[in-house]
Amino acid sequence: MRVLVVEDEHKIAAFIKRGLEENAYAVDVAYDGEEGYDWARSFDYDFIILDVMLPKMDGISLCRRLRQEGNRANILMLTARDSIDDRVAGLDAGADDYLVKPFAFRELLARLRALARRGSEQRTTVLQVGDLRLDLMTHQAERGGHKTDLTAKEFALLELLMRHPNQVLSRTIIAEHVWDYDFYSQSNVVDVYIRYLRRKVDDPFPEKMILTVRGMGYRLVEPEYA
Repeated sequence: MRVLVVEDEHKIAAFIKRGLEENAYAVDVAYDGEEGYDWARSFDYDFIILDVMLPKMDGISLCRRLRQEGNRANILMLTARDSIDDRVAGLDAGADDYLVKPFAFRELLARLRALARRGSEQRTTVLQVGDLRLDLMTHQAERGGHKTDLTAKEFALLELLMRHPNQVLSRTIIAEHVWDYDFYSQSNVVDVYIRYLRRKVDDPFPEKMILTVRGMGYRLVEPEYA
């Protein structure tokens, strides 16, 4: 699942980003309200974690603006203010939930899971391509009735491939989505994790789904089209 974090305190933003990525979320970060607005308009996010006190555009104004424009992402607001008025203002602006700083990261994860369950009627929690299924809530993959456990990075990589079936994804696009670009630029981590994923998704079956497109990248296809 894809998350936008809008937080002007760099240490807090880095802490949230690292923790979410360790739990298989794909994360973008904006450091002021206007940048957050641009990100939110450019991509389809499952969640927006939004600080109330932001430069250029405060979080409540940003939340209200996104809702007025029809943005349906789950919005979780963060604030250091623990007052009823602030909570009411955030919820009235269209936020789905509220979390007061400082918070335990486990609680943040629990709030995101609760929001995902709450919105499951509008948003799918299972991806399926051919006989391959990926449960976005349990992080478990299943192909042909055979279940397999995935690491956080394997899950994030497979989710990306399954959200873009039959499309060629370059190594750069994959790296920017699953890893920090600087980390990727010094390694062959994408190819390594593609091999890990193939062992779990493809090796037990005669028909392969994860294909290499020479000189371009990788794509995931339904078995009958492989």
